Amino acid sequence: MIAVRTQIKEIAKEEGIDNISADFFDRFDIKVKELAKACCKRAKENGRKTLMGKDV
Repeated sequence: MIAVRTQIKEIAKEEGIDNISADFFDRFDIKVKELAKACCKRAKENGRKTLMGKDV
């Protein structure tokens, strides 16, 4: 699990969401991994070994 559940729950509460289903975190984790891989690909394509904000 990449994302921290407690932080996601805090964000949900701030947005007025009280409950999170069990499958949410699995799907969310997949999306975060996909984003991280895409960022790594962009950095490599630009000849860098450092991830930067502009890679997001």
